[in-house]
Amino acid sequence: MIEQRLLNAFIKVESGGKGFDPKTGKLLIQFEPAWFKKISHNAPNGAWSANKIERQSEEWTAFNNAYSIDPDAAMCATSIGLPQIMGFHWKRLGYANVGAMWDDFKAGEPNQVAALARFIETDARLLRAFNAKDWHTIASIYNGASYEAQAKRLNITPYNIQLKNAYEASGNV
Repeated sequence: MIEQRLLNAFIKVESGGKGFDPKTGKLLIQFEPAWFKKISHNAPNGAWSANKIERQSEEWTAFNNAYSIDPDAAMCATSIGLPQIMGFHWKRLGYANVGAMWDDFKAGEPNQVAALARFIETDARLLRAFNAKDWHTIASIYNGASYEAQAKRLNITPYNIQLKNAYEASGNV
């Protein structure tokens, strides 16, 4: 069992605590062009390949363009909802296909939290890191070993520190 406060801190960092865009009501997404290119090898360039903007309208434009080329690859190459889990994890999470994962996430935030718990529980190392509040290991597993260098390049607080701060702040509520 994962402490709810840990899940809440993780969700706060990943999506600001929102599974849906407050402006449109659509599922919160981040389309990843590099993953789409890996999954859909022969996809022609388009609006999807120019996506580097984290505004939901642009994310959806890029996603919709990729979806028109290869629907499953587009869904697999996109992180979704509160936990921003990549679609390519559909099988690990117990879904029949990536579309079923998207449908479940669209059904509501409780489903998204349940999927996050399954995601953590299906990786023994990640589960140990969560239970130990090992922020560095959580960040390395979830965002890649280069998360600190990326934070430095973008001039933002590293992911592990964001998680720790969110966790600590949630205890003061």
